[in-house]
Amino acid sequence: MDVLSELLDGVRARGALFQRTVMNRPWSLRFASGSPLTLATMLRGRAWIVPEDGEPVPVGPGDIAILRGRAPYTVADDPATPPQTVITSADYCVRDANKNETAEDPDGSALLLSGAYTGRGEISERLLQALPDVTVLPDADCHRPLRDLVIEEIARDKPGQQAMRDRLLDLMLLSTLRTWFDQSEAHAPPWYRAMDDPAVSHALQLLHDDPAHPWTVASLAATSGVSRAALARRFTTQVGEPPMTYLASWRVDVAADLLRETDATVGSIARKVGYANTFALSVAFKRLRGITPTEHRAAAQAPSPGR
Repeated sequence: MDVLSELLDGVRARGALFQRTVMNRPWSLRFASGSPLTLATMLRGRAWIVPEDGEPVPVGPGDIAILRGRAPYTVADDPATPPQTVITSADYCVRDANKNETAEDPDGSALLLSGAYTGRGEISERLLQALPDVTVLPDADCHRPLRDLVIEEIARDKPGQQAMRDRLLDLMLLSTLRTWFDQSEAHAPPWYRAMDDPAVSHALQLLHDDPAHPWTVASLAATSGVSRAALARRFTTQVGEPPMTYLASWRVDVAADLLRETDATVGSIARKVGYANTFALSVAFKRLRGITPTEHRAAAQAPSPGR
């Protein structure tokens, strides 16, 4: 499995939330659901996404936008239009298909469909770090049959509906990300661009497959079929940091996901990711993230704003 597949394999929506909103100009919606990741598409009309901190981003009909982070944002017909409605998790519909649409006018000029993940543990930390606050994939590059299937499923009320919605949100995200990463090297994170270098790609895969192994640059180079100096140079150039620095951050990333998603002890997680004991993991965790593993777990379990 390549590095991207491994990161995407960890994406699992659980109780995905969807919202259809029909509007007439002027309109402006303030989203404060506290979701770590949201996908939005204009099924009719045009809009602007206005992040909490950042420049407004235009979204045309059929474009798919990915919004990262729990900070509130606004979707409006014009960046200058003041918010008229605040959307929270309570305004999304999980199970009742008859209540998942907010409408001022069923035939309004704008129709927005949004789907939100309910918990950060559903998405790899490193994948989230690779994304800007707002990503927009143009309609021409989107997987239209998949988008149409999502639209069709939202209007249904049948057994298995929530599981279907969860998987469709995952597929929509994965398809959008892969296309977006492929469009330009400027879009792709370093670990994705490094896949073009066989030796570096192989070394990355080794680190991802077995982070607990006592890797050294020499052992990675020998397994990848290049000299130690060549691997160190090419890895740093392609990925943006030396192999052992990357390994340390990857170990902490894996530990962070395990702390959030499991009840395993900090000591057992430390050994699983390559540290001898709780203290060693805590030192690395504190150095890279500024908090201890225990503090990270407590923060992940705390109620999210707006939920």
